[in-house]
Amino acid sequence: MKICIIGQGYIGLPTAALFSRSHCEVVGVDISEEMINNLNKGIIHIEEPGIANIIKNAIENKTYTASLTPQKADAFIITVPTPYIAENYSCDLSYVITACEGILPYLEKGNTVIIESTIAPMSTDETIKPIFEKAGFKIGEDLYLAHCPERVLPGRIIEELIHNDRIIGGVTPECAKKASEVYGQFVEGELMLTEAKTAELSKCMENTFRDVNIALANELAKICAEIGVNALDVIEMANKHPRVNLHSPGPGVGGHCLAIDPYFIYAKAPETAKIIKLARDTNKSMPDFVCNNAEKIISEGKIAVLGVSYKGNTGDDRESPAYEIIAKLSQNYEIAIHDPHIDNPNFVSFDDAVKDANLILVLCDHDEFKHLDYESIKNSMENPIIFDTKNIIKEVPEEIKLFNFGNLYELN
Repeated sequence: MKICIIGQGYIGLPTAALFSRSHCEVVGVDISEEMINNLNKGIIHIEEPGIANIIKNAIENKTYTASLTPQKADAFIITVPTPYIAENYSCDLSYVITACEGILPYLEKGNTVIIESTIAPMSTDETIKPIFEKAGFKIGEDLYLAHCPERVLPGRIIEELIHNDRIIGGVTPECAKKASEVYGQFVEGELMLTEAKTAELSKCMENTFRDVNIALANELAKICAEIGVNALDVIEMANKHPRVNLHSPGPGVGGHCLAIDPYFIYAKAPETAKIIKLARDTNKSMPDFVCNNAEKIISEGKIAVLGVSYKGNTGDDRESPAYEIIAKLSQNYEIAIHDPHIDNPNFVSFDDAVKDANLILVLCDHDEFKHLDYESIKNSMENPIIFDTKNIIKEVPEEIKLFNFGNLYELN
């Protein structure tokens, strides 16, 4: 089977890797000439365990090629970004539409087209299907169209693409069947066949569920800081209940899923989706909450920011709340940023970040930050203070003051 995958980012490239490892002929398409040239040399641009070796082997075995343009294939998979439109929170389908229009010259009767990009409910039927019908295809008869969203965790993408159950949402039952045959090349989880609109809303709702629960924890942290209770203790005690699983509060929600997908539902029914919007507002407010408390801790000086990735132990900084926090604090403080998982010429080493700093602000739960070099910190900072917004530092020497979401009430 030959498969053409449009988009070679955090989902497209791992997907291409697994199809190529399963003896499919894969063409990975992207608009970045630098990325395409690097991929064909076996140089990948994302930090994800296992992918580099798979791609290198696939290039050697001629089962993977990166290209700026699509090629004829048996199946086409669209994995391009879908941001939201700020004015009305609706799903921006422009990249998906462009990708679909871009493959039209290469389509043949009997092909399968799969949209993996997360899209708003009804998008496949109302917006995407007409593109191919206008080109003369009969969906479900000579072209098979489906929406098959991914559900993976950065740092475990390869494992989860293989083992997680997969939603296969066809425009028609035959479309779902054809798409399931594509994913059957490597997916070992259950292939759950359904309608495209059900698949669309299921994916959005999975991430909305998580966003709402994170918002509950973040709201609790705010309440506790206001009334003088240790939020982390409350969560630990409450979670001893056999049917309670409160999340951990944090500096905000990042990533291309949780920070965006709930808006796609809200935009479809804004008068009804009140809990969804309130949860988004709560999580969007956390950068301000972090900045306000940082300003209570120190009124001036240098802040060493540890981590900008939205997900620990990855270099994925999409929609990371860290950048909003940094932008706000940089108006009044000197900022030095250290993130061992992101290659940025403006970032500095850990030692340079903490040297003469007045506050260490932890914004990401990288393993490297769970056990810091406290001797170096004591030698580099006159009055060592850490504000851990990820609640990952459990104990510090008595010479170091630690703030987290459990004791912010001390600042009031």
